[in-house]
Amino acid sequence: MALSREGALSYRSAAPEDTERLGGLIAPCLEERDVLVLTGGLGVGKTQLTRGVSSGLGDGHPVTSPTFALMAVHDGGRLPLFHFDLYRLEHAYELEDTGIFDVLGYEGACLLEWGEQFQDELTDEYLSVTLARVSDHERTIALEAHGGRARALADAIDAAVVAAIG
Repeated sequence: MALSREGALSYRSAAPEDTERLGGLIAPCLEERDVLVLTGGLGVGKTQLTRGVSSGLGDGHPVTSPTFALMAVHDGGRLPLFHFDLYRLEHAYELEDTGIFDVLGYEGACLLEWGEQFQDELTDEYLSVTLARVSDHERTIALEAHGGRARALADAIDAAVVAAIG
């Protein structure tokens, strides 16, 4: 089990625990209004990463994918975390019913699973986190910043990973 850095803003997770560990490294870097769009197929670790972020923020509640509820709030830590799963949405007008516009860019941080399909309707300032399956347990995780704050966030995460893995 080992989290490794493949290059600037690119990482390899050897096990689900490593993906969660990366989330824990992301957590201290987050500020209010940060938006992360988690992209990747079913079962690649988007919720595992979110579990690490929530835990790293100090929230002790269980984290599961809010596929049917669409949004889960993890507010037991230093910063509220709004976790959205937009998988079941087919049209942009359905976003109104999720509560996303009530919190996006206002308070806490937002993690959006399957948000890439609605990116034009959501925000111009976000950090894209793409998870891809390498094998049964291995994943690559790449960050791509969109906007100035997202660039600062990506750089802070990269520095945290470098410091953590040596």
